[in-house]
Amino acid sequence: MSQHHARPEGIDLAARSRARRRALQALYAWQVSGTPMSGIIGQFKHEQEMEVADLDYFENLLVNIEQRRVELDAALKPFLDREVDQVDPIERAVLRLGAYELMHRPDVPYRVVINEAIETTKRFGADFGHTYVNGVLDKLAAQCRGVEYRR
Repeated sequence: MSQHHARPEGIDLAARSRARRRALQALYAWQVSGTPMSGIIGQFKHEQEMEVADLDYFENLLVNIEQRRVELDAALKPFLDREVDQVDPIERAVLRLGAYELMHRPDVPYRVVINEAIETTKRFGADFGHTYVNGVLDKLAAQCRGVEYRR
């Protein structure tokens, strides 16, 4: 995060990063299992790492991504080279998370959204998955964060 971006008051960026990583794992489990998100959230709440993550942000991401899945997938579709359901499940989860933050969390700078998505995909995804995720989210950011994107 560059020096000239003020950190919103009371936001622990490291805890938010951990919340995103946990949310990715929960999204993956939701996509693969078909379990309702409330059940997934319940399972993840009991794991010890959640104590050091931003639990409110974690839950906010998951509940909203579940509710807005159709909208998020439709926003991603023009930038994908295949159907959303054919995208690798880890990459699909990262793309949905990134799309949600780009479209509905203007408090999170688009560069942070994309950087977190790349880092998470490098950690959990396929070898070159991060370049795919970067390309898709960069195009979506240009579309939905135009003013900020051109700065």
